[in-house]
Amino acid sequence: MSPTADVVVVGGGVVGASAAYHLATAGAGRVVVLERADHLAAGSTGACAGGFRYQFSSEVNVRLSQASVPMITGFTEEHGLPLDVAEDGYLFLVRNEDLWRGFVAANDLHRSLGIEAEVLTPEEAVRLAPGISTEGLVGATFGVRDGIADPSGLTQAYATLARAAGASIELDVEVAEVVVEDDRVVGVATAAGRWDSPVVVNAAGPWAGVLASTAGVELPIDPIPRHVLVTGAFDGVPERRTLVIDAVTSFYFHREGAGVLMGMGSPDERPSFETTPDEAFVAEELLPTALSVFPPLETASIEHSWVGLYEMTPDRHPIIGRAPGLEGFYLANGFSGHGFQHAPVVGKLLAELIVDGEARTVDISSLGLERFEAGDLIRERHVV
Repeated sequence: MSPTADVVVVGGGVVGASAAYHLATAGAGRVVVLERADHLAAGSTGACAGGFRYQFSSEVNVRLSQASVPMITGFTEEHGLPLDVAEDGYLFLVRNEDLWRGFVAANDLHRSLGIEAEVLTPEEAVRLAPGISTEGLVGATFGVRDGIADPSGLTQAYATLARAAGASIELDVEVAEVVVEDDRVVGVATAAGRWDSPVVVNAAGPWAGVLASTAGVELPIDPIPRHVLVTGAFDGVPERRTLVIDAVTSFYFHREGAGVLMGMGSPDERPSFETTPDEAFVAEELLPTALSVFPPLETASIEHSWVGLYEMTPDRHPIIGRAPGLEGFYLANGFSGHGFQHAPVVGKLLAELIVDGEARTVDISSLGLERFEAGDLIRERHVV
């Protein structure tokens, strides 16, 4: 006989682990996470920089952060499990007048929603992050309560809590297909056999579109490679762990150990599942940009590098909710680089949708898959 579950969560990243915990504690029945790798956080979660912030350009993303970030910063106090968290802020550097007007408008939105975010002069930005270049710098914005945390640590902690609440986590199980009968999910097929379940949560990250297609659902999600480098110690290494972003290029860096962690997306953002570092891109684009933004990096050595995948939607907002016309198939996809920081509340929202029939913590009515066909897109301008 096929094993059964009340809810199958596909994907063992931070979104899947959060969903498992919140579903189990909400009374969803038997919850099972199926992860194709031999450990959790093996995909995009483990490759991300771990940032969290309130500084978004859309109200719904700010609202998600208002609900989710306190779940990160207060995790240890609430659950008694250790989590490395540093609230040293996000500093956006803006070197374009048109772009600057958008950041000022976003700052007005932040203030209206009670977010602590400051507009800084170039001189004030340098005092906050000594060593940055002010060439062409129009201004900066700084989120006082933004910061970074440990993505793998949060994933493992949610998995620990999920198991304690009765959920099961199965590793080395690759889901090949969502099984559908009469417009209703009835389970998933794996290489090891079928799992019967009336509810399936797609938390497959950049591979979410591939999984959804097996159920006849088309997701407008592209896997976009993002390079990350970590340096050794060097003169001028930042004292704080402030995450500094050059808004025009999307280059970012923050203190990591004795050096810095830094990354940047390619301007053309061609979809690919390739996670082998492109040495030409690093040498010809990433490193020159790094030096132009933070000149002290000239003496730094690159200790290691990797490539993670963003799951990008056309409007850079996630898809959260039930797949239209398909009973029992729930989507938590397309976070466009914001999945780690919003995973805590997304897990809670999924539990509300599945157990109670509606999401209450945050109004996510604008984040359904239907918006793409209807043309009701909401643009997020502050993508890192």
